[in-house]
Amino acid sequence: MSDDAAPWLIVGLGNPGPEYAGNRHNIGFMVADLLADRIRGKFKAHKARAQVVEGRMGPPGPGNRRVVLAKPMTYMNLSGGPVTALRDFYKVPLERVVAVHDELDIDYPTLRLKLGGGDNGHNGLKSMTKSLGAEYHRVRCGIGRPPGRMQVADFVLKDFSSTERKELDWFVDRAADAVECLLQEGLERAQSTYNS
Repeated sequence: MSDDAAPWLIVGLGNPGPEYAGNRHNIGFMVADLLADRIRGKFKAHKARAQVVEGRMGPPGPGNRRVVLAKPMTYMNLSGGPVTALRDFYKVPLERVVAVHDELDIDYPTLRLKLGGGDNGHNGLKSMTKSLGAEYHRVRCGIGRPPGRMQVADFVLKDFSSTERKELDWFVDRAADAVECLLQEGLERAQSTYNS
C-alpha cells in the first residue's frame, strides 16, 4: 500500500465504561465520538481491543482522507497495545497516527497541536510512545491544573465542572475541527488556526 493510500488513524484516548464517560481524562473519547457522528459511522469492536469506525473525512476530491477512528478499550495506561495493533492492521505510517488527549499543562479550553514530543506524565501517551515511538501527531485538549492540593489522578478522573460544561460542547467541536484541518491542510495550517 502506498503511503498516499494509507489511512489516518485517529485515536481518542480515554477509559472505557459509563463511570468514566464524563471525566476530564475522556475528552479524547468525546472528540472521537463527535468525529464518528460527522462521518456517520458507528463504533464497532475490533480484535485489537479497541472500538473502531472506518470512513472518509473531508470534502470530495483531493482533500478527502481515509480514516480509522479508534477508542482503545484497555484503560488509558495500556493504550499503546491496541494502537500498535491497529497501526499494523491498517498499515498506517507513524506520521498518520493522531492522538487526541487531555493536557494538564494547558488551560481549559485551549487547544495545541504538535508532532512528537514527550508525554508530560500522561499515561496514555507514555504507553503509546513506548509501543510506537514519539513521532505521532497530538491534538492536546487543555484541562488545566487541579485546584489547591487535589491530586492529579483525582482531578483527571473527575467530570468536568458545571462551569466547564458550559463550554465543553464548543471545545469538543473545536478539537474535532482541528483534527479535520490537520488531515486536510497539514500541521502548520492547523497550528496557526487552532493553537489559540
